[in-house]
Amino acid sequence: MALDELKSAVPDYAKDLKLNLGSVIGNSDLPKQQLWGTVLACAIASRSPIVLRELEPEAKANLSAEAYTAAKSAAAIMAMNNVFYRTRHLLSDPEYGTMRAGLRMNVIGNPGVEKVDFELWSLAVSAINGCGQCLDSHEQVLRKAGVDRETIQEAFKVAAVIQAVGVTLDSEAHLA
Repeated sequence: MALDELKSAVPDYAKDLKLNLGSVIGNSDLPKQQLWGTVLACAIASRSPIVLRELEPEAKANLSAEAYTAAKSAAAIMAMNNVFYRTRHLLSDPEYGTMRAGLRMNVIGNPGVEKVDFELWSLAVSAINGCGQCLDSHEQVLRKAGVDRETIQEAFKVAAVIQAVGVTLDSEAHLA
């Protein structure tokens, strides 16, 4: 199992990450598609080759072909949107907020899976990429759809742990 291999690769000084990895993925209350779509989108967003290599096969095995593609699409579109909207938000000139984005984002309207799942994956990727405007936007869509705060928090817990494991393992690989 790739999750066990990933946990065993985490160094002793990061034992909390190893334990958290086991709990947020191994003991998650999220439905399988929401969990593994979140895991895949976050593994991609983490930019960690080690994390992606270990988690992608298990994600693929737990997702339909449509959900697998949609999770990858969420990571891709949010890589663009998080930079764009975070920059617009951080600039002190409010005029940028009134300008047309002019970027294609069709996948958000038709992701090929339940809208709630795609929004959850987009929120998790936005947590990794640090876009407050995107986080607020996706959280509001999820809440309006009836998703509870506990479910939303589960998604960004997965994001936090995957990102931390990726940073730790990649730094160890560079130091080796």
